[in-house]
Amino acid sequence: MTKNRLAVETSPYLLQHADNPVDWYAWGDEALKKAVDEDKPIFLSIGYSSCHWCHVMAHESFESEEISRVMNENFVNIKVDREERPDIDDIYQKSCQMTTGQGGWPLSVFLTPDQKPFHVGTYYPPYDSYGRPGFGSVCRQLAQAWKERRRDVAARADEFVDALQKNEQASAHTHQDRADRKLKFDRIMLDEAAMNLYNSADSTYGGFGSAPKFPNSSGISFLLRYATLSNQQGILKFALKTLEKMARGGIFDQIGGGFHRYATDARWLVPHFEKMLYDNASIPVNYAEAYQITGQEFYLDIMQRTLDFVLREMRSPEGGFYSAYDADSEGVEGRYYTWKKSEILCILGDGIDADLFCTYYDVTEGGNWEGETILCNNLALSTVAFKLGMTEQAAKESIAASSTKLLAARSQRTAPGLDRKVLVSWNAMFITALVRGYRVSGNVRYLEAAKQAISFITCNMWNGSRLLRTYKDGRAKINGYLEDYACLATALLDLFEAEPDYAYVELAVKLGGILSSQFWDPDKGGFFMTSEGHEHLIIRPQNRYDLSIPSGNSVAAHAMLKLYHITGKGEFRDICNAAAEKQAQATVENPFAFGYMLNVISTIYSGPREITILNTTDHNICNTIFRSYLPDAFVVTIHSTEQLERLSGYPFFADKRFDPETTVYVCQNSVCSLPMRKINDIMSALKLSKS
Repeated sequence: MTKNRLAVETSPYLLQHADNPVDWYAWGDEALKKAVDEDKPIFLSIGYSSCHWCHVMAHESFESEEISRVMNENFVNIKVDREERPDIDDIYQKSCQMTTGQGGWPLSVFLTPDQKPFHVGTYYPPYDSYGRPGFGSVCRQLAQAWKERRRDVAARADEFVDALQKNEQASAHTHQDRADRKLKFDRIMLDEAAMNLYNSADSTYGGFGSAPKFPNSSGISFLLRYATLSNQQGILKFALKTLEKMARGGIFDQIGGGFHRYATDARWLVPHFEKMLYDNASIPVNYAEAYQITGQEFYLDIMQRTLDFVLREMRSPEGGFYSAYDADSEGVEGRYYTWKKSEILCILGDGIDADLFCTYYDVTEGGNWEGETILCNNLALSTVAFKLGMTEQAAKESIAASSTKLLAARSQRTAPGLDRKVLVSWNAMFITALVRGYRVSGNVRYLEAAKQAISFITCNMWNGSRLLRTYKDGRAKINGYLEDYACLATALLDLFEAEPDYAYVELAVKLGGILSSQFWDPDKGGFFMTSEGHEHLIIRPQNRYDLSIPSGNSVAAHAMLKLYHITGKGEFRDICNAAAEKQAQATVENPFAFGYMLNVISTIYSGPREITILNTTDHNICNTIFRSYLPDAFVVTIHSTEQLERLSGYPFFADKRFDPETTVYVCQNSVCSLPMRKINDIMSALKLSKS
């Protein structure tokens, strides 16, 4: 079979199309120059490797000899992995949303040779049906328009670009106007944001809105913070209920661990079965927080099972973490994860263990989804154990043993495709999750994995002056984006708090300087997605929304806040405050889309506490602090005199002394406590209960 140009790429998504009869190009000078030289329009197809409908359109249209012939004759065809090029995706996704009112993947865009869109859409069926044009017809009509009505096409393209530019300017001006009001970060702002978010709460099943339901980790994290700050027990119960319902539903892989992308129903039962690294980085942080608040082992267990899934199945031999698992295997979504009762009985036998497992996980002959069963759990283990005449401990051990057997059997199935590219930002998010997991569980394996992942990134994706976004098959490429620098700076500081290696904070400071000099827009405020030296596109986008992934803008503000408190450099503080001020009112009005920034604003409002633990030999003191819910605190542990001396130049560590006993300092608003060595004094200073 003849391969096209995508065969030399590293992106798994592009490689999925290497056998298409379409004469694909990757985005780059060769393709763009060809469009200009031959005066041909561009067909731009954007997707990602685990996208179900991307696979469908590829099979129906891009594998069709007839449709491919039309594409090759009339267009320069370019494939883009949106995870590699979020800037290109952002620009043309906005074009689609402005035109159709919605977006998504696959994103199908027709461009003039100078990259201006003139027709946008998402998935197209191959042929006309039910009043909807097929992709073949769309290609023919647009090719004809390009040849016969060039002036109309050019005018349409100019309208698109004008609308895009006005949209970016309007967004910047709106944020600027709001900032000009000199908004103060106060409780009223947090109250209003929390109420606006809570108004969309599903009090029955948890989560926000109806179906489909996305985890919205940042929003849950904000509600946990707000509930603790305001003592709003109703909001706390809702946030905890959401986490419990998610963990018991089909969106959580009950035997393998880890979360699927989202639920297609209100009850969290039926997921879209792909598994993304970023979800399994952000969600376990919620469960760590819930464990710190409640002390309930249930939340700790879900956190650990999620981290363990990634370590087991998504970790590269070199120490980085892969991007995603497909939803499909053998051409069927969810096949890998669903069960028939007869299969389970065959594996477990027809006895009490099988009865227990099937009752606990809602396994029936008829199934709960398309004749099969998505494992879910809506019954208390104690109830099921009592019904079967077992102790709860015996039931727990039986469930664990049965799950191990089923997981081993499932591993013999054809697994979904694994996207083996490593992205800086998503890896950094998971490093943060590992550090949090280490702190609350004490599992050193998590800390070691975090350190190895940082080492992998710095050795393979950082050249001393800039980051490269993606790595696969020994090749790192594509200039890093805002989210890469911001997430890595944050992860370095998170890891530094647990393992105070000077190299971590040194690199974080360097990345902060790059964020300030290469990404920050001092005139309109906010951060650009791309650095100053990045490839020139039709606009230079900014993205402020915290949705499935926190925006680089919000994470950069958080990194700047942490850098300021470590280093004392006013530049970092000023940028953080400016970024937060310019978004403050928008976060109040639309908290669902600004959850991470709300957490930053909440920390600014509360005033971060700087907690230094010198000499960690008293494990009781360390564990008390680590397992306490202190969302506004930066907690740095110093293990030796040498570490403290190495860091003494930073204000965070000024005037602190390493003693033979574990000593704790708590500083806030430039005022520090006396050194404390007694657990009761420390708990009192942190306003912690003894429970």
